[in-house]
Amino acid sequence: SEGNVAYAGMVSRMDRDIGSLLKTLKDQGLDENTLVIFSSDNGPSWEGGADLEFFNSNGDNRGYKRDLYEGGIRMPTIAWWPGKIAENSSSNHVSAFWDVMPTLAQLAEVAAPENTDGISFVPTLLASGEQKTHKHLYWEFHNNNGEHSQAIRLDDDKGHWKAVRLYNKGNRTNPPIELYNLATDPQEQTNIANANSQLVASIKQLMDESRTRAYIDAWNFDYWPKA
Repeated sequence: SEGNVAYAGMVSRMDRDIGSLLKTLKDQGLDENTLVIFSSDNGPSWEGGADLEFFNSNGDNRGYKRDLYEGGIRMPTIAWWPGKIAENSSSNHVSAFWDVMPTLAQLAEVAAPENTDGISFVPTLLASGEQKTHKHLYWEFHNNNGEHSQAIRLDDDKGHWKAVRLYNKGNRTNPPIELYNLATDPQEQTNIANANSQLVASIKQLMDESRTRAYIDAWNFDYWPKA
């Protein structure tokens, strides 16, 4: 289809241009003094008409762009810095976009803003020092079709917990929280909320504490739970 041709063409062009960029850094002698980070802001999108199932764009993950399931928010991140980041190395460190600012601030040897939830992942990049981790990660998304969602990622010694709460036209006041253990169910297929009521209650409290009503009130989403 035309959408598939356009999608494949854009991927090929991106691959070519990134290769050209890295070659230029090497040719200018800047490669060992330049950190290059490649990632994405969200999961694959149907916009443009591409057949995402044909391209297997989200792999084994559930969901796409605008979903708070792993397919919508779990992105690979590739970092390249010759002489600083070990070749062919990898890490399972869980990070989020708000970690980029403190990371770059640390590398630039300047103070990061105090009003951020971000945590520098420099220790992971350079395999040096102690890497601090998030107690939990929180997402909230407002769709223009009237559906909205919240999600929490919480890791402990019993699992990699992922909770998703969907506010839709059928339930905008107190929808149930879905719970998945990504350690055993990375595709988020088995909702185990009923068997973990205490954990779900704790996650609901985290959802309430992690969000702010300032943005919500601006859009008059008065059906969201009160703080």
